[in-house]
Amino acid sequence: MATISTGINMDSNVFNLKAIEIKEVRPEIEKLLVDDEKIHLAFQTIRDQVIFTSHRIFVANVKGITGKKIAYFSYPYSKIQYYGIETAGMLDIDSELIVAFSSGQVLQFDFKSNVDITTINTLISKYTL
Repeated sequence: MATISTGINMDSNVFNLKAIEIKEVRPEIEKLLVDDEKIHLAFQTIRDQVIFTSHRIFVANVKGITGKKIAYFSYPYSKIQYYGIETAGMLDIDSELIVAFSSGQVLQFDFKSNVDITTINTLISKYTL
């Protein structure tokens, strides 16, 4: 299964997504939203961000040493074929979200253990079911 994360393919808790306040979302993301779109949840690695809105999942992938180049990816909920979550365990201390799209593309996001993955599950369910 091909995976796309926030650009970091290591399974290390230091690179896992942590929850951030909506006010910490990159300011240019607001300019990319449609009129009635709202940001519900936001997460960040060291430099990258994953934002869950009322319409889609946004990934802001900061590139290069200087971080001036940023790739933005938009994954609409309407194209989700299926998704799954894995909660944190005793030895595997991160939780995961896997989202598969009708195009065949699969995203995998690793979250720090203190992230409530069930909240993300509920949000995606609200907009896909």
